[in-house]
Amino acid sequence: MEAATLRNMETLALSREPKVYGRHVYGNLYECDANILRDEEKLREIVIEAAKIGNMTLLDVKSWKIGEGVSVVAIVLESHITIHTWPEYRFATVDVYSCGKHTDPDNAFNYIVKALGARRIERGVTSRNLE
Repeated sequence: MEAATLRNMETLALSREPKVYGRHVYGNLYECDANILRDEEKLREIVIEAAKIGNMTLLDVKSWKIGEGVSVVAIVLESHITIHTWPEYRFATVDVYSCGKHTDPDNAFNYIVKALGARRIERGVTSRNLE
């Protein structure tokens, strides 16, 4: 292939870079470890580690008990990570959203799935890009 053609292809590829980049990984986790789902401190630790694994900049973590369940919200510079639990059903929902190209929300999500001991998951991924 000619050098000029290669340069044109590279320019075209670069021009397709989104102006705004975002990746949202979310899911429903079933048959989780109920003891972990009701352990607020353990869930906070899981979210903090998920932010590290996802190469995200952790700014703050808030959590609260709701009945047996727990909600944890991690604010990361690039967006957020959340876990909401229902231990009585061994069920949790997880969202990992990042606007940073340097981050890996998939790895963060997968870590949470393993840490909660989920035996079955429904996973979704949405790109939130402005071309």
